Amino acid sequence: MSKRVATAAPAVAMTVVSMVLTLAVMVMWLGGSMPWQIALVVGLGLDGGWLATLAYERRLAAQGDHSTAVTTVGWAFGLAATGVLVAHALTEDATGAWLAVSWLPLGAKALWLVHGMWERTALTPVALDAIRGIQQEARDEAAVARARLRAQAGTEETRLTAVTEAGSRVARVQAKTAERLSGAWSTLEAARQGEGTARALTCVTDRVTPGAQPRWELPVWGPYEPVPALDAAPALSEGELDRIVTELHTGETPPLSYRELSLRFRAAGHSASETRLRAAWRRITATAS
Repeated sequence: MSKRVATAAPAVAMTVVSMVLTLAVMVMWLGGSMPWQIALVVGLGLDGGWLATLAYERRLAAQGDHSTAVTTVGWAFGLAATGVLVAHALTEDATGAWLAVSWLPLGAKALWLVHGMWERTALTPVALDAIRGIQQEARDEAAVARARLRAQAGTEETRLTAVTEAGSRVARVQAKTAERLSGAWSTLEAARQGEGTARALTCVTDRVTPGAQPRWELPVWGPYEPVPALDAAPALSEGELDRIVTELHTGETPPLSYRELSLRFRAAGHSASETRLRAAWRRITATAS
């Protein structure tokens, strides 16, 4: 009800002011050329027609109906009242002041139009409560969805940060390991290339024969050939192992190194432990020397 009064009260007030102003203008303007009683009747007739059409429009609106003809007549009376006020303003010395109030009839008509639109779209308290409940539910769901998305984003950010840090640590460890292996390999290569170092290492690992210095080989680091299973063939005796190693060692010129001999030994399908094979190679090379 308060909203109904909020839209109807301004329309009623402007209607009363417009009617009083129109009646006063008619009496003042026409009173000089005709009896004021006649001017009063003319003013009341104009206001009466305006008010009668407004009352009929309100009755139709209360019944949920509408008449275009009545609405047209009502706006015609409003335009006539405004025309009277404008014509009076143009004949007075204070034209601007009278023109400033000449819009009141049309303004009152517009306010009644707004009030009618409010009535056609007004809802009951039950419907308004239902709408408010739906809107609140939608806001709650949106807030929960936003919170869920923020939580998921935070969790994903934390996971990505942990994975990135772990990957960075692994990369640093791999880099340090590769650097150390490279340094160790360089040291071994330098030792291998040094004649004095090779001679010293040979002296502490095998008998030295003047004029025949076995070459010290670096350990294998990199791709290697798969070694056949040890049980693929019966274990070789010391004599058979020495014979095979001798054939492989003397079958090439210059003689094969231990690494090449080991690869050909395995490729031929023979099996022997690395310790026995290296011992046989040392015996053969020592004998050849």
